[in-house]
Amino acid sequence: FAAARARRACLGMKAMAKLRKNEKSKPSPASAAPHEDGRRNFPVVGIGASAGGLEALEQFFSHVPERCGIAFVVIQHLDPERKGMLPELLQRSTRLPVVEAGDRMALEPDTVHVIPSNKFLSIVDGTLFLVDPAEPRGLRLPIDYFFRALADERRDRAIGVVLSGMGSDGTLGLRAIKESAGLVLVQDPATAKFDGMPRSAIDAGLADIIAPAEEMPQRICAYLHHVPQAAHWVEPADSDAERSPRSAVDRVLAILRAHTGHDFSLYKKSTLHRRIERRVSLLQLDGTAPYVDYLKQNAQEVELLFKELLIGVTNFFRDPDSWTRLQEDALAPMLVAMNSRRVLRAWVPGCSTGEEAYSLAIAFREVLDRVKPPLRCSLQI
Repeated sequence: FAAARARRACLGMKAMAKLRKNEKSKPSPASAAPHEDGRRNFPVVGIGASAGGLEALEQFFSHVPERCGIAFVVIQHLDPERKGMLPELLQRSTRLPVVEAGDRMALEPDTVHVIPSNKFLSIVDGTLFLVDPAEPRGLRLPIDYFFRALADERRDRAIGVVLSGMGSDGTLGLRAIKESAGLVLVQDPATAKFDGMPRSAIDAGLADIIAPAEEMPQRICAYLHHVPQAAHWVEPADSDAERSPRSAVDRVLAILRAHTGHDFSLYKKSTLHRRIERRVSLLQLDGTAPYVDYLKQNAQEVELLFKELLIGVTNFFRDPDSWTRLQEDALAPMLVAMNSRRVLRAWVPGCSTGEEAYSLAIAFREVLDRVKPPLRCSLQI
């Protein structure tokens, strides 16, 4: 099961890598021109829904303010054989323009973009792209697919929302958003018609905010209002050292060390800053100094920050070009040339939660099926 999930994740990542490579080799489409002035950095909310999702979507959009500066992308499980009516249905609940996403459509703030039937949706450089599904109908995970692309595109300006639905689509994509320091909201299972998707995300420990659908827009706006600017982390003058963000981060690390026994002082500074900024924004505090005081008084918050700093930043077939080189330039010739030795051994250092090991096993099996070596071969990892 894990290998099958890894393979499906691999398909999405390979398609994204190919899409980005193609786009870099050609001029940007005219439709993307409005974003060249810096507007492309506006936050994007990806919303995943399935069974029972229409009611939750209507509740969500009926509470979105008209000029919030946010782009919304709705990924709903739709019947691939029927033309979708979702844009017309959602337009009744909001004053924002609701449009069906088109290939090479520029993403616009204060607009709701809805996935069309029988397509996957991706985003590259502020432009939406339609992708034909590679998987059989029953295995499609369009929410995961878009959430991963959104995390790669917007990083800490990516916001993932999971509403009512059956199954677990969205959970893997939310993990990517969380790894990129984005925000994750999940509908309260008690308010969802079908709680499979919300519970899957919650059980995976990915939810930053759990709330009814109608409360989410206000929570998103409040979070964005408190997101610190990049200038928040400038090097302080000596006279302001005690009150500076840098000094506050050092005190945060001291509290973590005292409570957990773990020293994060050699951690990547940008990662530390992003994770702390997320907690400050979620708690709607005015900077890192108040957050230090909050940590001193709340052991639970220390534990939450500790877990957030330990989020693994990896995925299946990370850096797809390297895996392609491994298959074509190393594994294939090695298998063809094998004579008496029929077992390959591989060591995977730093394999996180297993993604690299499973990726290697899948890569080996794909090459084995393609080259069909004369001797039976196996792989020990």
